[in-house]
Amino acid sequence: MRLSIVIPAFEETGKIGNDVKSACDFLGSEGLEGEIIVVDDGSEDETAEEAIEAGQDCPDKVEVKLIRNKIHRGKGYAVRTGVKQSTGEYVMFADSGNCVPYDNALRGLDLITSDQCDIAHGSRRMAGTHIEKDHGFYRHLCSGLFHFFVLKVMKVPAELTDTQCGFKIYRGDVARSLYGQCETNGFMFDIEIILRAIKQGYKIKEFPIYWTCDTDSRLSPAKSARQVLNELMKIKKALKTEK
Repeated sequence: MRLSIVIPAFEETGKIGNDVKSACDFLGSEGLEGEIIVVDDGSEDETAEEAIEAGQDCPDKVEVKLIRNKIHRGKGYAVRTGVKQSTGEYVMFADSGNCVPYDNALRGLDLITSDQCDIAHGSRRMAGTHIEKDHGFYRHLCSGLFHFFVLKVMKVPAELTDTQCGFKIYRGDVARSLYGQCETNGFMFDIEIILRAIKQGYKIKEFPIYWTCDTDSRLSPAKSARQVLNELMKIKKALKTEK
């Protein structure tokens, strides 16, 4: 099995080194071949240098690649860039910050390799999930409103409980096809990928995870609300007009 791990990063000095090391340790301990693709989305700190240094200690069967975007384009653009350049039989992306231990990916891989689905999402809302450190009340309220909106307006299936969890796994060919079609550069790329996957008949299942909150999140509900709404409306319009 060859697994590609894509890590989008923007101004992640102090975190990205641990992300790369944790991903390397996971692949090595499970005897997996693979690649870790860090996409530096226009950082002006030491993100790139830290990622390269951490990758020097990876096992021989694990390759660490760094892609540097000259300017900051957005999380969706970064993930799309990494996925499109992946080569793995299976592809996953994981947010920087190590909020979900990489060995949790085995649950998602089991779902895919047993032909239960084509795409496996980690979920913070499922029974069996362990929350080590949770968001505060305000972010919970915003999350609930967002979930209601994507169910009622975007028509995301209700069985998908956590569309924005940054821990998702795909069949490699499915990932490269879907992300090749994706147009959303910002945070709402997950919604576009989900809707495109459903439209094309791919099956999505969720699995419980061990999760802890990253207080250094790049998404601010108050500051990003207008951008999020604009992206969702563009996705809805684009998919409606496509044949």
